[in-house]
Amino acid sequence: MKLPRRFFQPLATGAPAPFRELPVKLERMIHFVPPHNDKVRARVPELAATVDVVLGNLEDAVPVDQKEAARKGFVAMAQATDFAASGTGLWTRINALNSPWILDDLFEIVSQVGDKLDVVMVPKVEGPWDIHYIDQLLAQLEAKHGVKKPILVHAILETAEGVANVDAIASASPRMHGMSLGPADLAASRGMKTTRVGGGHPDYRVIADPTQDGAARASAQQDLWHYTIAKMVDACMANGLKAFYGPFGDFSDGDACEAQFRNAFLMGCAGAWTLHPNQVAIAKRVFAPDPAEVAFAVRIVEAMPDGTGAVMLDGKMQDDATWKQAKVIVDLARLVAEKDPELAKTYGLK
Repeated sequence: MKLPRRFFQPLATGAPAPFRELPVKLERMIHFVPPHNDKVRARVPELAATVDVVLGNLEDAVPVDQKEAARKGFVAMAQATDFAASGTGLWTRINALNSPWILDDLFEIVSQVGDKLDVVMVPKVEGPWDIHYIDQLLAQLEAKHGVKKPILVHAILETAEGVANVDAIASASPRMHGMSLGPADLAASRGMKTTRVGGGHPDYRVIADPTQDGAARASAQQDLWHYTIAKMVDACMANGLKAFYGPFGDFSDGDACEAQFRNAFLMGCAGAWTLHPNQVAIAKRVFAPDPAEVAFAVRIVEAMPDGTGAVMLDGKMQDDATWKQAKVIVDLARLVAEKDPELAKTYGLK
């Protein structure tokens, strides 16, 4: 445990000081790119203007014999594109801490494009000790290579142990950016009986009590991930971090993807992973507040400028608690409007 007075001290001489607050950025979708694929990488400069975050994936879905190519491809991608000019985040998902590629991932990337890299996503984080290791190593590499801004860390919850330690992970370092749910690996770690990547399962249901007349009993499919998302959101928000839904693997089922993303949004997630271009539009639509909700939230904020007292709007009482809810929606709407001119017109924000 780091003592409070030392929590924000750099962990290496010459490393940049950690952020006291996360930079304010719109991160509705973390769009995964396979850097070892030359054709996909060639489209990144055009892609960067259409998404909030571009992530070069070095871990799962990259064959063992392509690990080095993926790493070199990510460096080339970072060098060839001015992500900052379009306000797009540049992330990478490194290989797992127990893999033989992790050190080369960080050594080569930080040395060559450390100042362009915003976030390192760390897979299969199981406890604060994993974050402490990455925290110290990044500080040493930042100092060695003269990186001017701290590289943030994003943890993936994809093991039962990681979920059990979610609060300790969230508070492990000022370098923490947030967390994502990794449903596929988590399902395997928990012994869940599903081969789906995210989303629901038709057999995970509740059923109504039997009726005296023997009528068909109502049944409804439930969300396998509700508990974990809620636990992750609580840990993140309690520590000033961002929570994200991870991958939705069925690219052909846009309706189910949208429903899962919307559930995560309503529960407090800032965004989700997009693995296919058709999921980008879904994330943009879902992780932005509804214009009608924005209009009503604006009325609440304007009626209670200092957030105190109580007023009646449309027959409903509004007080300091609903003012806080409204402020969340209005602040997000303003952030979205800065990046999306069409939504800015729809929101009508001053």
